[in-house]
Amino acid sequence: MSVSAAGSAPQRLRALLAGDDVVHLPGVYDAVTARLAVRAGAQAACLSGAVASAVGLGLPDLGFVHGSQIADRARQVVPSLDGVPLLADADTGYGNALQARRTVLDYAAAGIAGLHLEDQVSPKRCGHMSGKAVVDPAEAASRVRAVVEAGSDLVVVARTDALSVEGVDSVIERARAFVEVGADAVFVEGAGLADLARVRAALGEGVPFLANRSEAGGAVSDGPSDAEYAALGVRLVIHPVSAMLAAAAAVKDVYSTIMRDGHAGTTPRMSWDELTELLGLGDQLSLEQRYAEAVSAP
Repeated sequence: MSVSAAGSAPQRLRALLAGDDVVHLPGVYDAVTARLAVRAGAQAACLSGAVASAVGLGLPDLGFVHGSQIADRARQVVPSLDGVPLLADADTGYGNALQARRTVLDYAAAGIAGLHLEDQVSPKRCGHMSGKAVVDPAEAASRVRAVVEAGSDLVVVARTDALSVEGVDSVIERARAFVEVGADAVFVEGAGLADLARVRAALGEGVPFLANRSEAGGAVSDGPSDAEYAALGVRLVIHPVSAMLAAAAAVKDVYSTIMRDGHAGTTPRMSWDELTELLGLGDQLSLEQRYAEAVSAP
């Protein structure tokens, strides 16, 4: 599906969910990463709460970041995505059902196309950390219902972290409740193929899934193939932290080289001309010239 396809950003993201292909969503967190994702051919992108907490606050994913901060960062990212829909982390909704409803409205105003909302207690923990706890199924479903009924048209992906806490039977109960209140897709954090197969069998083939290929959980290169995912109804696969981890490693190397040698030396980096081209310098200079000529014309 092309980025220029008709429809709103939520409609384009919903169309990807309804398709037959597995779509990979790279994690973005600023205008440069957004432009690079578009340049790479991404059909959709994701904005992680853990990444927003890291780059915005310098803090781990322990519930420090709020939805308003995610929305603010999205306002920096969305214009550079050039129509590519953005799926954003909404954590627990930042409170009860009322706060979750307000969150989705803030996200819609920021240009976000969809969100994933989880059933952890608040404050939450990164999905790959120990010590997680989940709210009861009724409260979890009420959060999802409030987001769905807010009227934003955003894609609602209902996430459950119950697998590592209560087991797959609890996941199935929660997923059924999420679908009943109108979730567009289900996200089972930490699920392998066997767990996904059980949940899919319980829900039926009409429910699409989102999978997480986060490097926060360790090596990801030997994970399921797209064909294996597709057979189980997975339509979106997020890669929330890969770019941030790669960028942090590159910056670490460059800073160490500067401190050691007094210059960046041969550390790998994008050229200045390549960066300014990515940022549209040529188009901006052409506009500048056009307006200058208009002013000076007799």
